[in-house]
Amino acid sequence: MATAVVSLLCGEMVSRVSSVLNKDVKQFGKKYLFDGNEDTCWNSDQGTAQWILLEFPKSVEVSQLHIQFQGGFTSRTCTLEGCTKNEALEKIMNFYPEDNSALQRFSIPPKPLEKLKVIFENSTDFFGRIIIYHLDVLGKNL
Repeated sequence: MATAVVSLLCGEMVSRVSSVLNKDVKQFGKKYLFDGNEDTCWNSDQGTAQWILLEFPKSVEVSQLHIQFQGGFTSRTCTLEGCTKNEALEKIMNFYPEDNSALQRFSIPPKPLEKLKVIFENSTDFFGRIIIYHLDVLGKNL
């Protein structure tokens, strides 16, 4: 029997981000990537490249990335990296979001991993800021 594709985000998952606008984590912190509230967001500070790192409590096989930017604060090119627990991050793929506020879905080649890093190479914002309202990672628990 095949395992269903589910959201891999869980309470035991550790997340890190490259920066938060003005270090104001109460208003723009990483927790707002996953809270399901369309009125809250993670807002990076200025500079490139911005990133999000997810560390899962056990091995997963990621198959999809869902991401909702604020138009004007998108990344033209994104790189996805991943690895198992004691390995160095390796490039999985590049993907190219559209500069809009719609929820965007990207298919990912299945690969067992415990860490996933999304790197935002070049923001559409002049100052290099990234704003994300929603992030979800789908796949299978291994």
